[in-house]
Amino acid sequence: MTATLRPPSEPTEPVRSDSPDAAVDQRSIRRPGVFIPALEGMRAMAALGVIVTHVAFQTGATGQPIIGRVLERFDMAVAIFFALSGFLLWRPHAAAARGLGTAPAAGRYLLHRAARILPAYWVVVCTVLILLPSAAHTAGSRVWVANLGLAQVYVPLTLTDGLTQMWSLSVEVAFYLVLPLLAFALVRLRGPRAKWRVPTVLGFALLCLGWNFLPVPTPDAIHSDNWLPGYLPWFAMGMLLAELSDQDAPRWRRLAGDRRLMWPVALGALLLATTRLAGPEGLTHGQPWQYASKMALGGIIGFSLLAPLVLRPEIRYRWLESRTAATLGRWSFGIFIWHLAVLSIVFPVFGIIPFRGHFVLVYLLTVAFTLPLAAASFALIEEPVRVWTRRRFG
Repeated sequence: MTATLRPPSEPTEPVRSDSPDAAVDQRSIRRPGVFIPALEGMRAMAALGVIVTHVAFQTGATGQPIIGRVLERFDMAVAIFFALSGFLLWRPHAAAARGLGTAPAAGRYLLHRAARILPAYWVVVCTVLILLPSAAHTAGSRVWVANLGLAQVYVPLTLTDGLTQMWSLSVEVAFYLVLPLLAFALVRLRGPRAKWRVPTVLGFALLCLGWNFLPVPTPDAIHSDNWLPGYLPWFAMGMLLAELSDQDAPRWRRLAGDRRLMWPVALGALLLATTRLAGPEGLTHGQPWQYASKMALGGIIGFSLLAPLVLRPEIRYRWLESRTAATLGRWSFGIFIWHLAVLSIVFPVFGIIPFRGHFVLVYLLTVAFTLPLAAASFALIEEPVRVWTRRRFG
């Protein structure tokens, strides 16, 4: 996957449950822009999960009985990334509909999204297409243009070595572009009508589960199930959480915010996803109903993992809020965009034959060499560009 990104969650001081102000106004904890530390830790876990599934595939670990299927389904980490993006980017619109803030102008929003991902992403694309032999030798102008323009899922045979995970970033960018249109579509559901936003978003997610049943014409080697409509249910789960987080609904908050309930639900959905219900093994395309099942299960996973963090932000999560998790969360975009290039190099440098085992060793080596690149990406590209853009354009 996958994915991705760190939509700006700017702020302010995180609100802790042991703070003197924690019990004063729980609604203030949920106001737009307030940083929820545990989300950064969850983003870190998703980034490491993406590496798990790619290393498992390239070491042949996915072919092992039982455990192989579980490792393969760590691709559901993409659902967490997409739900995170849905929540963080939809939160201002959900709040504005209830008079709790102002949604950003579309132009400013798109500018900040571009500044957040494109510079660091372009550095990786240029590095891989120039320096990685298996990619450089086959990188014609079409591959260059498609990858620089994040159009890999629409242009045949342009997902290349070291960059194949960028399909999910292409989907994510499509969501960025569509989000202002979705916000405009719901603009009348404000004030007293805001109560209809939750069922509308949920209905939208359910409707999109039918995408793969449509006979969408595509060129050879292009699959429409890799386009945004197929993955909108995962983004919609984050949007749904954004809507619920601004509703005074104690029953919903108590149930969906209970990690003792929701995290076992997420585990159950992951285990179901390891069966043929979510498609056949490997990269074989399943039936439309299997694709719909996978999207539904991924949506459940994303919602169930994030709901306790979002709906009960006053609860502390020691590991997810730790300094280590926070650091990895800040580096998560760099981890995602660099890890496959690193993985491609690990095999020849350390004399490991692909698809012949050594999953743990390859995973540790990949993480060890990816983290410095991710740290450099954040410190030298991502953060300076973000700060400059904010100072220059507001």
